[in-house]
Amino acid sequence: MHLENFIDHTLLRPTATGKDIIQLCTEALNYNFYGVCINGCHLPLAKDLLKDSKVKLVAVVGFPLGSMSTKAKVNEAMDYMEQGANELDMVLNIGWLRSGDYMAVQEEIRQVKEVAGDNVLKVILETCYLTDAEIITACNLAVNAKADFVKTSTGFGPRGASIEDVILMKKTAGNKIKIKASGGIKDAVTVQNYIDLEVARIGTSSGVAIVVNQN
Repeated sequence: MHLENFIDHTLLRPTATGKDIIQLCTEALNYNFYGVCINGCHLPLAKDLLKDSKVKLVAVVGFPLGSMSTKAKVNEAMDYMEQGANELDMVLNIGWLRSGDYMAVQEEIRQVKEVAGDNVLKVILETCYLTDAEIITACNLAVNAKADFVKTSTGFGPRGASIEDVILMKKTAGNKIKIKASGGIKDAVTVQNYIDLEVARIGTSSGVAIVVNQN
């Protein structure tokens, strides 16, 4: 299996320089990764580097905390779409979810999806902070709001993706929405384990090592 077809080659460190983004995009082109996942300020540079290629531009929204206002997230999403992003990975409002303010969470996702239009919206649940019941609820809210994916993690929490979380997400909403696993994924065996669970996308900063050592 060609693991590179599943990988969003990721660089979200706040210290990332233009030189780092050039390297990220060059690697994405050389290894045929599905996309690059970056902070919004790097979109113009990445768009120029990836023009005329099939590599998707994935920008994060409300990252990494998810706790800004809905209007701020919507405006951020709008800005990135205007700059040429192909996909958006948005952190849901974890505090609202844990407070039981489910309609606010769902409405926020719906508004960002409205901005994304036919482009892919992935909703980052940050599962390390959630109970199983909250993960189930978050998946259902994302489905109701017409998001395209639920995603495990930002990579900035105390832990990233886990097999257990993905199994629960798949069981809850796997026939209604796609799943992206991200956070702490560093080797080909782990990627294959997630793909075997029908995960549709992998977010990782270790993409080169994964594809070089996949056989």
